[in-house]
Amino acid sequence: MSNSRDERRRVALAIVAPGTELRDGLERIVRGSTGALIVLGCDQVVQDICSGGFDMRTEFSATRLRELAKMDGAIVLDEACTTILRAGVQLVPDPELPTQESGTRHRTAERVARQSGFPVITVSKSMRVIAVYADGERYVLEDSAALLARAHQALATLERYKRRLDQAASLLSVLEIEDRVTVRDMAAVAQGLAMAGRIADEIAGYMVELGTDSGMLPLQLDELTAGTGLERAEFLRDYAPPDAGGQRGAMARLSASRLDGLNADELLDLTAIAAAVRPGLADDLDQLVSPRGYRLLGRIPRLPRSAADALVEHFGGLQKLLSASVQDLRQVQGIDHARASRIREGLTRLAESALLDRYP
Repeated sequence: MSNSRDERRRVALAIVAPGTELRDGLERIVRGSTGALIVLGCDQVVQDICSGGFDMRTEFSATRLRELAKMDGAIVLDEACTTILRAGVQLVPDPELPTQESGTRHRTAERVARQSGFPVITVSKSMRVIAVYADGERYVLEDSAALLARAHQALATLERYKRRLDQAASLLSVLEIEDRVTVRDMAAVAQGLAMAGRIADEIAGYMVELGTDSGMLPLQLDELTAGTGLERAEFLRDYAPPDAGGQRGAMARLSASRLDGLNADELLDLTAIAAAVRPGLADDLDQLVSPRGYRLLGRIPRLPRSAADALVEHFGGLQKLLSASVQDLRQVQGIDHARASRIREGLTRLAESALLDRYP
């Protein structure tokens, strides 16, 4: 699913998530064994396909929605779902619009959603199912318990991937210091970052659908993903192709876009991952590749990003940074003696720590 489509899906589901007054009204309709057809938005297109009914223009409430659903006809709300605009209307969308539904209410809902661009909700009287039609898709609202179970399963999977990622990143740090990084090592870390990101995004989607029922999920997700975004950004700046034309970080962003565009099968292929991060190096996974030094510099406390940029631009790579003396570091614009000493000490400490962890 594309990022834009997934975002629209989440916006549509967030409107009816547990904890919202609209969801309360929908559940009242289900408990009352009444069907409903509700349009979430109104413009000229919606007005043109509405026939009959009556204007309401009254404040939205769950009880009002429940009572109005007892009548025949659709209900039209404003986009913010704060006002009931019309009730008891017959919707007459374009019959030429495609639909996979068979029931009258659901066929109408899908066509209205396609024609107007607004989400349309149906409540099935016989099946007791709430569905949202948006962006040409049908989303059935699931029970919170089932969603929570899947979300916790995804959390456990994310925890496993995070452990593997930490191990791969630690090994990469050692290899960077020893100047023995291969394309395979680089791709292994990129794979871990991409997979962890995909699972975290999936969990975020569950949180949107769960609303107030998400419980401790946000805290658990934040704990597992803390620092991952920055780690990914620094990794890509280290290994993406060099920038051209003074556009700092442009190639790293392009590599990130290519990495995000990989499908599930490609994420298991280190060659495809290497091609996404650094095109031109994927033909030989065992060839050596040198980092620029952003990852290691990013682990030095209180080092501004502008200083890291200046250091990488001046020295051109990690190995020259590691061998630079305090006097060499002072040659970089914006680096005074105190900061140069902290950088030298920080790099030495990081190198020693990484090597000791690897070779105790």
